[in-house]
Amino acid sequence: MARVYNFSAGPSVLPEKVLKTAADEMFDYKGSGQSVMEMSHRSKVYDSIIKEAESLLREIMNIPDNYKVLFLQGGAWSQFSMIPMNLMTKSGKADYVVTGQWANKAQQEASRYGEVNVVASSKDKTFNYIPKLDPSKFTKDADYFHICINNTIYGTCYHELPDTGDVPLVGDISSCICSEPIDVTKFGLLYAGAQKNLAPAGVTIVIVREDLIGNAMDFTPTMYNYKTHADNDSMFNTPPCYTIYVMKLVLEWIKNDIGGLEKMKERNIKKANILYDFLDNSKMFRGTVVKEDRSLMNVPFVTDSEELNTKFIKEAEANGFVNLKGHRSVGGMRASIYNAMPIEGVEKLVEFMRKFEEENS
Repeated sequence: MARVYNFSAGPSVLPEKVLKTAADEMFDYKGSGQSVMEMSHRSKVYDSIIKEAESLLREIMNIPDNYKVLFLQGGAWSQFSMIPMNLMTKSGKADYVVTGQWANKAQQEASRYGEVNVVASSKDKTFNYIPKLDPSKFTKDADYFHICINNTIYGTCYHELPDTGDVPLVGDISSCICSEPIDVTKFGLLYAGAQKNLAPAGVTIVIVREDLIGNAMDFTPTMYNYKTHADNDSMFNTPPCYTIYVMKLVLEWIKNDIGGLEKMKERNIKKANILYDFLDNSKMFRGTVVKEDRSLMNVPFVTDSEELNTKFIKEAEANGFVNLKGHRSVGGMRASIYNAMPIEGVEKLVEFMRKFEEENS
């Protein structure tokens, strides 16, 4: 069976080279006589896998030595609680910008542990833009300032970071991690579920500045304390071993096949422009996000007819373009064109969209 073009928002497409390597090594990882899926996480051979994964991530993202890299479980959802439990411990206050469903859930969860100030929101226009920020509304003694950099559902992205001064900036980069360079030093903490750009579902990456570790609230569960994991090199309990292994393979692909994050950004811009250029000139399809805030990773679009939307999704799937249905909260269509989506996949999608438009106008 031929592979389809998978536009899923997550879990999402993986590089074919990575899948082939994982398949080749499934029964015997580098002469160990066992699969990574079954080996002890305390073994020397697995220790080399997790250490290499961290080393590659540090190299590719240019992560400074004074930041810890943690491989955790529980998805980004768990970070909605872990962040306030570990960081909201001085003034008991935090600022949040609400630019979509996940940012909103994050601030709702944080409000259970302290005082949350919603600095700005784009809910008034169904989150189709990134709101301009008024620094006078920032909480001067906030313990941190939280943003979701790329909004998977709504297709918006920060292209300029807020200046929060001495207040640590916290960023959810679940759907844009390793899609382009990011200055880690501008953040106190970055976190990402890996199932969109780096791995199958199962591992959550946290990159946290060392001075923000060790101040957790007294009632913080052991597993929710960053210090627990930082002190044990992400091996306090059994980590998501196989997912971390596949992530290592993806990071090798980014480094050796793509050439790093600058090259990855060029590739992702090229892919996104192919789709956005078509949408901007189409008489049937249109994008839903203001141009200056468009994401390189997630491209939502619609027609003016629910009937046409449904027909398009059905025919697209029949032609090998799958998972194009928009999130249930917004409807329409969404093409998630993450790192592993080949340029050819976007070109073929646009070719199909053009044909669909001609046949249904």
